[in-house]
Amino acid sequence: MSQKRVPAIFMRGGSSKGVFFHSSDLPEDKNKWNEIFLSVLGSPDPYGRQLNGMGGGISSLSKAVVIGPPTRPDADVDYTFAQVSVRDALVDYSSNCGNLSSAVGPFAIDTGLVDASATEREVRIHNTNSRKLIVSRVPIRAGLSEVVGDFSIPGVSGTGAKIQLDFLDPGGTRTGRLLPTGNTIDTITLPHAGDFEVSLVDASVPCAFIEAKALGVTGSETVEELEANGNLMNLVEELRLAAGVKMGLGETIDQIPPTAPKLGIVATPLAYKTLAGEEVDPSSASLMTRIWSMGQVHRVLPLTGAMCLAVACKIPGTICERNTKREGIGVKLANPSGVLPLNAAVEIQDQKIMAKHVTAYRTARTLMEGNILVPE
Repeated sequence: MSQKRVPAIFMRGGSSKGVFFHSSDLPEDKNKWNEIFLSVLGSPDPYGRQLNGMGGGISSLSKAVVIGPPTRPDADVDYTFAQVSVRDALVDYSSNCGNLSSAVGPFAIDTGLVDASATEREVRIHNTNSRKLIVSRVPIRAGLSEVVGDFSIPGVSGTGAKIQLDFLDPGGTRTGRLLPTGNTIDTITLPHAGDFEVSLVDASVPCAFIEAKALGVTGSETVEELEANGNLMNLVEELRLAAGVKMGLGETIDQIPPTAPKLGIVATPLAYKTLAGEEVDPSSASLMTRIWSMGQVHRVLPLTGAMCLAVACKIPGTICERNTKREGIGVKLANPSGVLPLNAAVEIQDQKIMAKHVTAYRTARTLMEGNILVPE
């Protein structure tokens, strides 16, 4: 069978990897994108390895990105993110990927979508998934994005050039409200398991947060320990689906997308070892967390989920806020790969809570460029 060639670039952004396309190289009919993305990543794969494509068998390595000219006047580029399921024939556009957002600026610079003549380029990115604006500050060398630097991030080996990402007005990406129910704490009742207190927050991506102890865990468990607990994994998914209905993401659990809401457990920090075997001192973190999406525990925090959690930590009365150690404007989140620092700005005016912005720092790198081969 013959294969058609589609120009593409394979990039790492933060702690994720994905295949990046220019919008002009894909069909104008966006309904045809799914078939291409599934083939490129190697899904669906009942073996869970995506050996027949570019995916890596876990959600953070099974992603596609489309970048093109802006459709709003205050942006330099449009950016659409696609989460590709590993095992199922499913492509989800319901939320953004914060990590791959860090590679959008370098892609736009290196492919000539924006000019870069100084030592730093501010790229204003319109994320079509969330309809929000991201301001990326990318270091430049010789007219291209800089790759070499001394900045490191949890979950990624080596160092790189620091990219600053400011996610502006991140509240209400899907529900239109920072607190979709108007409450800082809601109760979810499961007939077979009882009542659970949750904080439902929509900032960068809709999330549901619950205390780890409510699920019978400490929050310091390894990914393998959590995923080996079948009862826990089933309970987490039931809670996630019920939270999605309560947040208005669907009228029934069958209508809740696999990527939103994400569900996170939170706890006051404890000592634990990272995936790299490094000991984490609880004094180095503000809050301990583990976050689920696509039926998996993230090995390193999804940046959108982490940003939502950082905002939630700043909202008085949430489960996240009451478990967070107070220390300045920053929030340091202990996760399976280390401690992730974020800055979140939340204001309260006339009893209305508003998320102003979340700032994160990432690295990014082009891994390969050329053509992706897609069977016809």
